Amino acid sequence: MADTQYILPNDIGVSSLDCREAFRLLSPSERLYAHHLSRAAWYGGLAVLLQTSPEAPYIYALLSRLFRAQDPDQLRQHALAEGLTEEDYQAFLVYAAGVYSNMGNYKSFGDTKFVPNLPKEKLERVILGSEAAQQHPEEVRGLWQTCGELMFCLEPRLRHLGLGKEGITTYFSGNCTMEDAKLAQDFLDSQNLSAYNTRLFKEVDREGKPHYEVRLASVLGTEPSPDSEVTSKLKSYEFRGSPFQVTRGDYAPILQKVVEQLDKAKVYAANSHQKHMLAQYIDSFTQGSIEAHKRGSRFWIQDKGPIVESYIGFIESYRDPFGSRGEFEGFVAVVNKAMSAKFERLVASAEQLLKELPWPPAFEKDKFLTPDFTSLDVLTFAGSGIPAGINIPNYDDLRQTEGFKNVSLGNVLAVAYATQREKLTFLEEEDKDLYILWKGPSFDVQVGLHELLGHGSGKLFVQDEKGAFNFDQETVINPETGEQIQSWYRSGETWDSKFSTIASSYEECRAESVGLYLCLHPQVLEIFGFEGADAEDVIYVNWLNMVRAGLLALEFYTPEASSWRQAHMQARFVILRVLLEAGEGLVTITPTTGSDGRPDARVRLDRSKIQSVGKPALERFLRKLQVLKSTGDVAGGRALYEGYAAVTDAPPECFLTLRDTVLLRKESRKLIVQPNTRLEGSDVQLLEYEASAAGLIRSFSERFPEDGPELEDILTQLATADARFWKGPSEAPSGQA
Repeated sequence: MADTQYILPNDIGVSSLDCREAFRLLSPSERLYAHHLSRAAWYGGLAVLLQTSPEAPYIYALLSRLFRAQDPDQLRQHALAEGLTEEDYQAFLVYAAGVYSNMGNYKSFGDTKFVPNLPKEKLERVILGSEAAQQHPEEVRGLWQTCGELMFCLEPRLRHLGLGKEGITTYFSGNCTMEDAKLAQDFLDSQNLSAYNTRLFKEVDREGKPHYEVRLASVLGTEPSPDSEVTSKLKSYEFRGSPFQVTRGDYAPILQKVVEQLDKAKVYAANSHQKHMLAQYIDSFTQGSIEAHKRGSRFWIQDKGPIVESYIGFIESYRDPFGSRGEFEGFVAVVNKAMSAKFERLVASAEQLLKELPWPPAFEKDKFLTPDFTSLDVLTFAGSGIPAGINIPNYDDLRQTEGFKNVSLGNVLAVAYATQREKLTFLEEEDKDLYILWKGPSFDVQVGLHELLGHGSGKLFVQDEKGAFNFDQETVINPETGEQIQSWYRSGETWDSKFSTIASSYEECRAESVGLYLCLHPQVLEIFGFEGADAEDVIYVNWLNMVRAGLLALEFYTPEASSWRQAHMQARFVILRVLLEAGEGLVTITPTTGSDGRPDARVRLDRSKIQSVGKPALERFLRKLQVLKSTGDVAGGRALYEGYAAVTDAPPECFLTLRDTVLLRKESRKLIVQPNTRLEGSDVQLLEYEASAAGLIRSFSERFPEDGPELEDILTQLATADARFWKGPSEAPSGQA
């Protein structure tokens, strides 16, 4: 059997996303709007399979065919007849649920491959003897031959997502290196093209010269189209001695279905902002234009307080090994009015609270652009995973000058709150009950501060294409050096493009640090309804949760490559290091032996020293983070951040040894079952499913009732068309589906 870090355990937690009450309160028109947006999101989410691994689309197609022909209970009877045990079959169900939940065979949180926890020969018997194989023998056998080996393969390079020798990714062809990624980013910057909706493919000619294709995601390909900002970019270039070709049409048939549903949603839009927003999204996905998506995002920002909230596109860059390309994501949610009222009070206090942050006023935005901040109950979240909160759009120019929105996903947080005492690790016994009592409320506070005042704070110093600066070069002083500003962002440069591989984690660390820092402010706690001893407990549990999370983060560090696989967890480890460095016993980690005789550890936070020791240490660190970000000082930012992110076995913490303990005691991230919406006449019905691996599988089996087989064909055809880009000595042949 595989190492436990590469499997999902049979007893993995599975929770259902509860949005019944929120959906019930929607009007018929709002339900129709939400339904078509949800369809668009689910269709677009399939692109994630093509953004993850070469085999992911084939695995998805194979599982979908199996469970369309036989539901989990029917397939179970066949599996037991083939000699599988109940444990074997449950392992298969958990694997299938994991593929659906992560939109691929790599964990969305950690980017680690997971494989079926049963012998390959047993699974082969189930698949080839299934009803699906009886109905379509050539197709099912072809899919199994294509993905079966890779489904189980744990060669070192295939264990994690990464670039070059460090891992596998389908954002880049298999022969691309970090140097290729850097060259491509410089090329994109030179043409003022965003990397968000691109992939990079490299082919080497007979003379050994590399040729690069930058492919944009769009419905349109080579066919003639109306003039747009994209059309003029679709041509050949010579850049630093290398040929580049900009093309489009990536994920075309999938995006066509997205566009069709967005067009239907427009009919039920509540206002002109939503109609204009959807029109621009349609143009973006049709043409391959990030500029059109930005225009849509402007209308989205202006659509204040909608009952049905949504966002869709190539959004987060966490899984691109270079840190610039966006994974497709789409969500649809309904406002939770009670919690949103608290967030509105936080927004009202934001300008005052921003002054409490430990950097000079010149390093803060010229004007705080009051955002929407709502608590939402998620109806649909399509992509590789569901976050607890979001601050979008990610376009620096929009965030700096036009604003953003914050959303806290209330029913997702409710799933995260659920903690069983017996499964709580690395805490002192006397802390566990307090932790369980206050984890949820403290997380509400942290998410609110993280999204609104973490991601929403700070200014980038920019010189535009005309040479004008957005700061006074003569008077603005760097508080770390006492000198005038020496570096900034040139036209075309963005935070992601400049800081690339550390950008996401660095920004998450800054936002988390702002949350910890500002939760010490009595006004913040009063907004959320906490005073006196309760407020002190919320602060303590928030800080305790962060230092515990920093220890748990070690699961996502790969010693062989000296690299991190998850931006948020790397950020939390960095904060743990900062607080440990503060000394004076603020934070201690003590190795112990558990009741089972195996290694264990305990994290202790001295609550009496949070204000006197923790706050000053965090203040110094936060100021450095912001100054380096504002000035675009990549060298300084890397030196600071990578220094704290380094994992060694140096005493007293001995983090590499602690990592072994963390892996030994780790609990797998929960899988979340989402509902479906179904149009019946002019009414929209909500279909809910049980909180189990089988329930999650059923939700996907019923997600595309009209065109499931067509979608599977589309996915395998798109994967096969590009399969040559990942064939190599370390990989099994891709085959044909």
